[in-house]
Amino acid sequence: VYGTLTTDITPSETSGHLLGRLAESGARLLVATLDGIEAGELSPVAQQEHDVSFAPKITVDDAHVQWARPAHIVDRLIRAHTPDPGAWTIVDANGVAVRLRIGPVRRGAAGAAGAPDSLAPGELAVAKQAVYVGTADEVVALTWVVPPGKKQMPAADWARGARVAAGTVAR
Repeated sequence: VYGTLTTDITPSETSGHLLGRLAESGARLLVATLDGIEAGELSPVAQQEHDVSFAPKITVDDAHVQWARPAHIVDRLIRAHTPDPGAWTIVDANGVAVRLRIGPVRRGAAGAAGAPDSLAPGELAVAKQAVYVGTADEVVALTWVVPPGKKQMPAADWARGARVAAGTVAR
């Protein structure tokens, strides 16, 4: 190892945003490292075995949102899989089960005007400006969705067009 880089992950950052930041800072690190090697200022250090980790390939099934989990876990899972492979859930809209890609959720939504105080895990509540979903411990708001064959849109716009019925449950 010739050089390392440490960075913080912000509470609202997606894997796509993080990848972009790491690409830029990693490029700077690479240039500085190559310059340091050429100047004889750097020498390799063996990587410690306890620092090695293995991460299996992420599959589409890994991105399936389980609403019965706590909100912070749901939030992290969605951000970790945004933009690829894309977090998703199944919603019965007008009697048809559709696989809906979803964007990051907004936590602390229960205090917003028109938001329900509580919902069962996966239960949807549609308000004029938002779509709320219950998790194991709090209500969250969906930011955007991608219905099958359509482009990304605000969740509230999708819910109005899909005519999501009261009591609909995402699974």
